[in-house]
Amino acid sequence: MTPPRNPRVLAIDAGGTMTDTFIVDEHGSFVVGKAQTTPEEEARGFFASVTDALSYWGLTPQEGFPRMVSGVFSGTAMLNRLLERKGLRVGCIVSGGLEDYFRFERGVQTWLGMTYADRLHVTTHYHNEPLVPRERMRSVRGRIDVFGEEAIPLYEDEARQAVEELIDLGVEGIVVCLLHSYRNPAHERRVGEIAAEVKAARGLDGELPIFLSSELYPMRRDFPRLNSTLIEAYAAEPSRGQLGKVVQRCVDAGARFDLRVMASHGGTISTDAKELARTLVSGPIGGVVGARHLARELGVPNVICSDIGGTSFDLALVTGGEFQIQQTPEIGRFILNLPMVDIESIGAGTGSMVRIDPNSNRPEIGPDSAGSRIGTSWPEGGVDVVTVTDLNLVLGRVNPDNFLGGQVKLDVERARAEVRRQVADPLGLRVEEAASGIVELFEEQLRLAALAKVLGKGYAPVDYALLCYGGGGPLHVAGYTDGVPYADILVPTWAAGFSAYGCACADYEYRNDLTTDIPLDRDGAAEELGAAWATLRARVEAEFARAGVAAGDVTFNHLVRMQYAGQLDDIEVAAGPDGRPDLARLAAGFEEAYARIYARSARSPELGYVITSAIVTGVAPVEKPVLPDEEPTDAAPEPTATRPVWWSGAQATETPVYEQERVRAGQRLVGPAIVEAPSDTFVIPPGRTATLDRHRIFHLSTSGSDR
Repeated sequence: MTPPRNPRVLAIDAGGTMTDTFIVDEHGSFVVGKAQTTPEEEARGFFASVTDALSYWGLTPQEGFPRMVSGVFSGTAMLNRLLERKGLRVGCIVSGGLEDYFRFERGVQTWLGMTYADRLHVTTHYHNEPLVPRERMRSVRGRIDVFGEEAIPLYEDEARQAVEELIDLGVEGIVVCLLHSYRNPAHERRVGEIAAEVKAARGLDGELPIFLSSELYPMRRDFPRLNSTLIEAYAAEPSRGQLGKVVQRCVDAGARFDLRVMASHGGTISTDAKELARTLVSGPIGGVVGARHLARELGVPNVICSDIGGTSFDLALVTGGEFQIQQTPEIGRFILNLPMVDIESIGAGTGSMVRIDPNSNRPEIGPDSAGSRIGTSWPEGGVDVVTVTDLNLVLGRVNPDNFLGGQVKLDVERARAEVRRQVADPLGLRVEEAASGIVELFEEQLRLAALAKVLGKGYAPVDYALLCYGGGGPLHVAGYTDGVPYADILVPTWAAGFSAYGCACADYEYRNDLTTDIPLDRDGAAEELGAAWATLRARVEAEFARAGVAAGDVTFNHLVRMQYAGQLDDIEVAAGPDGRPDLARLAAGFEEAYARIYARSARSPELGYVITSAIVTGVAPVEKPVLPDEEPTDAAPEPTATRPVWWSGAQATETPVYEQERVRAGQRLVGPAIVEAPSDTFVIPPGRTATLDRHRIFHLSTSGSDR
């Protein structure tokens, strides 16, 4: 008799199409669940996915939740709110003369999201619709200079008038962002005090939150700082309501843990965190964190992370066991000022819509996607445009009766009719020829994107293992790795829930950054850095205290970002374990990192060094999953069925189909073959093989090899 399971750790990834659940028991074993995402109310998809996962262990949510000690959530609701312009009615107070900030933007932000062709044609040049229209922008005179000194005193009467007028306009929040407030926040704080006085006089205590950029994101670059603070008010603040509903579903089911959210820097933070905008892009981050954890467990130093969902193809690099952090990422057509794992996203997923351009008679794939509505093959989704999933269904690579383990039934004949009408007939091809050709184009797009990610950093594919995950990863990995000599190609059997797995691997971590601009050779540089670290440590301690975690249970790490004097780009460098401001050690660490990222010959110590930012992270211990460890077998794998699959040519090939759970460690599958699981489909084309290791990770052979 199988002993009862004791679930301990819960991790959720609510993607654009599917909500994945990853649950870990007391031995580190895990189970994956899946349900369709419910963007209008994420809590419903969340609970359905958890229910699905627990069912594999014979448990109900009411039985499972009380046993769990931690939970991590990542979702897309906040980002969708930003993209769909459905946030709070916000007013802004900026420095005098900058009232038109959002109308003139910065040149680069105007062009974000445009194709190269669009950028070449000036007729398409337009400014984004501002989150805050001109009538809700106010300014106040006063000026802090670049050195943090008061050049012009604050005009307090103007600040008071600005707050009064914004309240009269019915704003639901006020953002304050003044020039150089990261150096000296005195003026911003005074505006905040004046706003509090006005609110009290009007009986608005406890209402109308005030957001100060110097408290939330005290980093240089005023426009990204303004954007970050604005998104905190516009998108993050109302998202607390969605997260509150998720937390309530947990509590109602008996949960006693505090739900955490995946943050952009790769750690997790409380749902009550002050800086909730750090969770704006959380799902793809989880996959990269999981990849780093898996790479360390396997002893693989360099990994290409490739994540295919229903809407996008996300790429990141883990080099030397670490991922890179961007300081000014671009998200949702906004340049932000918050640290984020370096991820590149392409609008290409299994839900990408396929059209034939009527002018050129050439196929176009995406970037729009059916998302959770799948495609024309699912009548209930209401989609009338063919998607990549429809094409795979027509080719026989996806089982229409096994989508989401059979929870969603797909209509292959409806898909075939729409592919014929929308794609094949305009191209003058047979249905299968058209579907196969467009899938090849789709995979070629992914292949070139992955190659560019590696080659663009100056590395070679042979130095990296490619890790494939996401619901569409195993389906297309053979196609987008075709002909590329990667060191290895890894396909975990839990690929569909890998981002959720990454959430379970993430530390409970807060990170705070502060712009410093300290030359290393300046007198008192060590003292300045030490004071900055002390300030940041206090902020991190305060965030943990909000979640009930004592400072004695937290491990603090001290870091800096440094650059050669006069250069534009900086590099993150860790201080020693004691956290002392040892400038010589920091300089040596910077030189080592610079040689690794660029080239040893490019180092220029004669320029001198500048500490651009001080950083403090705090990490509290959490339970993490362990890899499966299955004894390999010599027995040959046995297919459970066969079905016709179109690979190439005019005829379908009768292809063996294997149930993933029945494939044992040590077994080798020779293509053509299909491996089915409730949550994904692994396609092994002719000429390729896949071997399952003891950790239940498939190793797909490269093209032309037979490993």
